[in-house]
Amino acid sequence: MSTTATLASSTPAQDDPSFIPRGPVDASIVFYHPPPDGSKPFYYVETPPPGEPQQNYSEAPHSVSLTDIRNHESDFTLDKDAFQTLQHLPPSRADPSFTDDANIKAVYYPEVEDLILTHVPGAQRVFIFDHTVRRNKPAAHRTPVTRAHVDQTPASAEARVRLHLPDEADTLLRSRYRIINVWRPLNGPVQEMPLAFASATSVEQGDLVPVEHRYPDRTGETAAVRFNPGQKWYYWSGMGEGERLLLKCSDSGEGVVGRRVPHTAFVDPRTPVGARGRESIEVRCLVFG
Repeated sequence: MSTTATLASSTPAQDDPSFIPRGPVDASIVFYHPPPDGSKPFYYVETPPPGEPQQNYSEAPHSVSLTDIRNHESDFTLDKDAFQTLQHLPPSRADPSFTDDANIKAVYYPEVEDLILTHVPGAQRVFIFDHTVRRNKPAAHRTPVTRAHVDQTPASAEARVRLHLPDEADTLLRSRYRIINVWRPLNGPVQEMPLAFASATSVEQGDLVPVEHRYPDRTGETAAVRFNPGQKWYYWSGMGEGERLLLKCSDSGEGVVGRRVPHTAFVDPRTPVGARGRESIEVRCLVFG
């Protein structure tokens, strides 16, 4: 696939600050490059111990062709692709600034729980364990992540169940459990730093590399993503505040094709001058059943 956008000069559309890039585009995505000594990759979430690097692996950008799923949303499902879309949702009752964590947990979390129980086949119980608000602007606490990754591995998904629901873990782990992120923009429609995601059917297991996430009190695990030209990458142009993207990070279900979805923010070369910085929230959920 190709794009008519160029980096050398702007187009009339790019001079319009309200322009929303749509359609296929070639963009740079950052992928995993292994440690030179062959050791297990790690990343310190906070300040590393003296003498240790923040991470022991590097990253490399590759040009990737991305397909816009706008108007083709129903072609993709959680069980096949590990991502799914929801549209025409009512406004949240949460504080629209999304700056108060207590309000988010008290008001938005129940909305997310109801959304999953209503729209995710088989879901019987939801436990929300955290959320992240990202704002692409100076001095933001968290900004969009610009490297291909999967938030959890099968091992860390099991560990999440044991961490958050220790008294029930042995019973819960005997049945199907999933980790699903619910992603939405806070100031849509999205013009810059949209989210890219690769269909699970196009991602080989060897493309995913477990990375230790070292916290001060525990060690978790995410998956970095190696570049593979066979991967099929997508994005959803102009996501609005009434739309949600479900991103599955892990699934213990037998016979399920779509178990995990690599994803990342990316710089769209067609982003107009003066576009508003993307703001979004992702809520991470353990889903049982």
